[in-house]
Order: sequence, then C-alpha cells, then structure tokens
Amino acid sequence: MAGVLLCITHSVSAASQQPNIVFLFSDDAGYADFGFQGSKTMQTPNLDQLANEGVRFTQGYVTDSTCGPSRAGIMTGRYQQKFGYEEINVPGYMSKNSAIDGAEMGIPLSEVTMGDYMKSLGYRTAFFGKWHLGGTDELHPTKRGFDEFYGFRGGDRSYWAYEVNDPERKSAMFYDKKLEQGMGQFAEHKGYLTDVLAEKANEFIEKAPDKPFFIFLSFNAVHTPMEATPEDLAQFPQLSGKRKEVAAMTLALDRASGAVMHKLKALGLEENTIVVFSNDNGGPTDKNASSNYPLAGTKSNFLEGGIRVPYLIKWPAKLSPGTTYDKAVSTLDLLPTFFHAGGGKKTLSALDGVDLIPYLTGKNNNDPHASMYWKKETRAAIRQGDWKLLRYPDRPAELYNLANDIGEQHDLAAEQPERVRKMFKDFFAWEMTLERPLWLLKRQYEVYDLDRMDKYRVPSKLEN
Repeated sequence: MAGVLLCITHSVSAASQQPNIVFLFSDDAGYADFGFQGSKTMQTPNLDQLANEGVRFTQGYVTDSTCGPSRAGIMTGRYQQKFGYEEINVPGYMSKNSAIDGAEMGIPLSEVTMGDYMKSLGYRTAFFGKWHLGGTDELHPTKRGFDEFYGFRGGDRSYWAYEVNDPERKSAMFYDKKLEQGMGQFAEHKGYLTDVLAEKANEFIEKAPDKPFFIFLSFNAVHTPMEATPEDLAQFPQLSGKRKEVAAMTLALDRASGAVMHKLKALGLEENTIVVFSNDNGGPTDKNASSNYPLAGTKSNFLEGGIRVPYLIKWPAKLSPGTTYDKAVSTLDLLPTFFHAGGGKKTLSALDGVDLIPYLTGKNNNDPHASMYWKKETRAAIRQGDWKLLRYPDRPAELYNLANDIGEQHDLAAEQPERVRKMFKDFFAWEMTLERPLWLLKRQYEVYDLDRMDKYRVPSKLEN
C-alpha cells in the first residue's frame, strides 16, 4: 500500500456521475458548541441546516486528541501510530531548521494520502487552510496529492494579516504561519482569514464546476489566537471574555461554511455533492472557552471530551435528510467513504476506516468498528461496544459504560475484572502491530497531561 501509485480507470460516463466532495473541518471546537449539538448560545444556522439536510453522527470520534496526529489519521485512513506519527503536534519550522536530528516530522512519504486517492479517480483536488502535517517542501500539500493549496504549514496563525513590522515575523516559528498560494509563494491576505478560506474554496469550485472536485477546507477556527471581527462580537452582548470571542469565531466559521454550501447550490451542484463537517479534537476549554458538555475531558486527553467530535455528512443523491446515526464511527472512515463514493473499486484492505455509506443506507446493520483505539506513549484507550477502558502510566486503569455514563463519572474497573483483562489483552494485540514513534519531542514544547487534572473529570457546562 505504502508508496504505491493507484491506477484507477473509469469511463467518461462514469466520471460524470462522480459526486463532488467538500470536507469542512474546524479546529479545536467544543463538542457542544453548535446549534445541532444543542447549544442555545452559539449561532450556527448554516451548519444546523447541514445537519437537518443530512446525517448527524452522535458518536463520531477522531484518532487522537491533538491536532497533528488526528489529522494524520484522517489524511491516510490509517491509525497514525502504524506509521510512527504518535507524538504531539509537529512544528514544521523545527524540521526545516534541523532542530531535531534527521527528523522530517510529518506524514511519511511512504503513505498514500486522501488527496492521492481522490486524484487517482480523476478528481481535481485542493487543500485550503491549516496543513500541520509536515513543514518541509517534500511534505507540502502539493506534493501529497493536492493540485492546489492556499494556507499555512503549521498549527496556528493570526486571523488577520501580519504587518511588515510585526515582531512575530522575526520568530523562527513564523515559518509555520506564512500564507502560501501554492508552494513558496507567500502573500498575506486581506480581511478575516476564515472568510478568505471560503472565498478561495469557491474560486476553485468555479474554475471547472463540470469536473468532479475534492476540497479539504481546513479552517483554523476556532483555534487560538482568540481573534474575531467587531461585527461578530457584537452578536453576543450577553457573553464576555473568551466565551464571547469563541462564539464570534464560531459564527464566522458557520458563515464561511455556509458560503461554500450556498455556492454549490447556486451552481446546481448540491444534489450530487458530499459535504462533511467535523472537528480535529475536543475543545481545549481553558484556552478558548469551548464547551464539551456533557462530556468530561478536553483536548489532549482520552476522555470523551478529547476524542468525541461533532460529525455531519450530507449527500442528497444517496442519504436521507434529517437522520441520526447512533453507532460509533471514526474520521478514519472518511477516506474509504470518499474513495468508494467517487467510483474507486480497489479494496482498501490496508486502511482502518470503513465506507460509511452502506451503514447509513441500511445495507449493513453491523457496528462499523468492533474496537477503536487511542494511544500516545503509555497513555491509551480502547472502546468495544459501549465499554471503554483507559490506561494510564501511573495509576490503575479505568472502565466506563458509555451507554449510561457518557460523562465517565463511574469507574467500573473493580466490578468488571474479567472485562478489564480481556480489553487489556485486545489492546496489547493491537499495540504490537504499531511502529515505534518516529520522533519524541522534548518536554519544553507543549505537552499536556490533563488526565490528572480533576477539574476536567466533571463536565463543565458553560453558557450553552
């Protein structure tokens, strides 16, 4: 699988039936911070309409609780630990400047990406926004299956253009924050970046709407820095501080998502376009005042608040509107879903995700995943059915039944020793299939161990 050029043949008539695919992807959003997730505070009319017109997953998961590893799983359809992408977020400037010997930190060139798969089916492919999957030119989006790129290589940046005399420009980390059109063509934008990314996506759609396209629209909203337009802030007079800022940033995210969906409708493309919305990990409640209620935990730990995310899919030509799907699914499933929907016939046995369409149309009534896994060094989790086991490096494991304890408040490990033993055994068997981590970042860089912070053990309900 690794490094193999995918050779797919398809007729012109078959290509004309290929659905367009738009993946709307937010960053660090809270599980509860959307109207379709129950929020009464956030204003997300466009994404709420997407939920009403498509399928909402009540148990959607990512493969890691931090940005980079989660994205690596999505981009390859494989557990990122299988190719050594296990550690925390990758700063591209470090790889570029050889701060860590021999490290080109990002998705290895041996891996086939979502862009590669869709391009092999004849799709025009584009990536807009936050990349965060490798900072060197060899790991650039335009070298990983995407025809066009407009965005930045690192994990965060300002939503406003950097002025010439901005002191941040003098930092080595500014390498990760530069906006690029293509590779190496740096040009600051005009306006608020969330809106600009949607404009770039719409320009790509307009270039050749008669040809199938795949867009990965990777917003940096609502990741820090906390920056919003005055107009958006004014829509939330009842809020203050970071909570007001994240509400305004979410409003902009929704507006930008709506702009792309409105473009599809205006061009008559809506019926046969797959639109997906999801998020990279749980909200970091202390940093951007996001809410993961009723889940315990946050970004960077394996409690539900760190790994369960909002998740929507709409495909009017195939899927019934206004439905919910209650079995556990993963963002690993997006790649095989897109590939098979686009006409791919190849069996993707090397992938860990599944094609979701048969499950959503009722052709397959089984659980999409018998087991789901999370791992970062010695911290780990496994889910089987409604049962979830958490492994820690410094204290006994915990066991929860998510069917009646979504907030993970009642540890049943002492009452279920045989189940704990079996789940440990199953996890060890999976763990033996993994590669060693390709890099281990030094501890002066941002590392979390929020599992141990008691305040994250209890769901915190903000103005919702």
